[in-house]
Amino acid sequence: MNYKSQLDVLMEAAGDAVFRLDDKGQIIYISTPAVELIQIDETLVGHRFMDVIAKSDAPTVSAALIQSQEQRSNRVKARVYTLKGMLWFDMQFTGYLNESGALETLVVGRNISEQHATEERLRHLATHDALTGLPNRSLLSDRLRMAAAQACRSGRGFTVLVLDLDGFKKINDALGHGVGDTLLCIASNRLRSTLRDVDTLARVGGDEFVALLSGAVEESEIQTVARRMIAAIQLPFEIEENLLYVSVSIGAASYPVHGESEVTLLAHADTAMYRAKDTGKSRCVVYSPEKFNQPEHDLSLEAAMFEAIRNGEFLLHYQPVINAQTREIVGFEALMRWMHPELGLVSPMQFIPMAENNGLINLLGAWALKSACAQTKYFCEAAGRPLHISVNVSPRQFRNEQFLDIVDDAIALSGLDSKLLVLEITEGILMSDPEHAEGLLHKISSRGVQIAIDDFGTGYSSLAYLKKFPITSLKIDRAFIKDLPSSVKDDAICNVILSLAKHLNLSTVAEGVESEEQFEFLARHNCDLIQGYYSGRPQRPEEALALLKPAAVAAA
Repeated sequence: MNYKSQLDVLMEAAGDAVFRLDDKGQIIYISTPAVELIQIDETLVGHRFMDVIAKSDAPTVSAALIQSQEQRSNRVKARVYTLKGMLWFDMQFTGYLNESGALETLVVGRNISEQHATEERLRHLATHDALTGLPNRSLLSDRLRMAAAQACRSGRGFTVLVLDLDGFKKINDALGHGVGDTLLCIASNRLRSTLRDVDTLARVGGDEFVALLSGAVEESEIQTVARRMIAAIQLPFEIEENLLYVSVSIGAASYPVHGESEVTLLAHADTAMYRAKDTGKSRCVVYSPEKFNQPEHDLSLEAAMFEAIRNGEFLLHYQPVINAQTREIVGFEALMRWMHPELGLVSPMQFIPMAENNGLINLLGAWALKSACAQTKYFCEAAGRPLHISVNVSPRQFRNEQFLDIVDDAIALSGLDSKLLVLEITEGILMSDPEHAEGLLHKISSRGVQIAIDDFGTGYSSLAYLKKFPITSLKIDRAFIKDLPSSVKDDAICNVILSLAKHLNLSTVAEGVESEEQFEFLARHNCDLIQGYYSGRPQRPEEALALLKPAAVAAA
């Protein structure tokens, strides 16, 4: 048996499609499995191998063929025309000299169509929203980077629109997630139909979408697109015999005039969207510093804030909370700080409202919650006993539909006992949307997380929420503490709050305690916990950890 027939026998025995090509790339032999997959032998032998390769993959296969003719092996994935349609093959190209010394190429191809389809589905799931099929936040980030690069080359910018459906939550709560999901799918199709093929519509969470308008920067262009979107959403939704109506509020920010980074643009568009909601809904507001009345210093500081997140300039300090009877440290409150490289520590009174306004509070708040839980887990292990951690929740965080997921993630990732986490909210948050607050707080409480009312007594006068919501503790505002024990009025107010809490089986925390006299008064009147400079200033994690040593606890 000669060399060539031995090779033919081997190829016939192989389960893969095997080809032999001459030095011109023409097929001189094809195995039976390849014939069965593609065409009859007589049709292909003598033809160019490239004739069966999909045109879009031809450059890749051609390069592999050239390398094989230099007697270098190469492997590529490409689509091949077959009797079963176009299939994906994983092909190995190997060049060799036959018995006559002529150059030939052996091509071994394996059908990987099913595997490729699975990989494509996984890639699609990684970059697209599972419900609507729209691009997700990850793919949106890629598109924004590409748009910025293109804008730098062309000199023409783009605009991002942040869209939020008005009234969706009530429908979702009343009729269930099935109806809500159907509405979101219909809404996404309507919104997508208002855009060009070159534009992108992404779903970034809940009922929030982001549109990327390529090349559109003039306000007249933006408002034209926004009006189409608003009109599309205002049409009735007929779902399961329900005739439903929602609207959409839109905020817009353009590159580069409103920001040159993804974070800045989305935050400014988000800020504009909330302005649209606050001023009547079902409208589009385009961001501009003039409209939002931000002083020049605030604008420069706001720009620095976006950089600070990337540079890790934000940190947490921990203020001890002590038992008023035993003076033992029982926990900490996590307080956010910003260490600016030039300005030093920036006051939270300055950057927290700014973050609340520009939307960064959601990002910062999630980071703070997760970091505080992880740090407290370490505190507990180092001290050998449970310690609670209090974390402030801003109004915008509380309205964020992903807030509950963020709380769950913080607990799960840190391994902290959920009963040791205390979320501090204000009375204003409770009363701004009582129905939403009640539902969310009960879900949080069901996880074992404690709920504290911060700055108690300085907000709404209604006390009905004390029996309506699953509150576990009251924090007496420092305004009622600073003049104790000399102020008769503050004495009376504190006694009323402490008595009320006792009868409602709520614990109490006094804020802003700075002196022994204040401490003694509160301890004598059965206040549970003390927080303020008397118990310790907010300090870095390593300093807070030192306080947990036995000698330090006794000294506190």
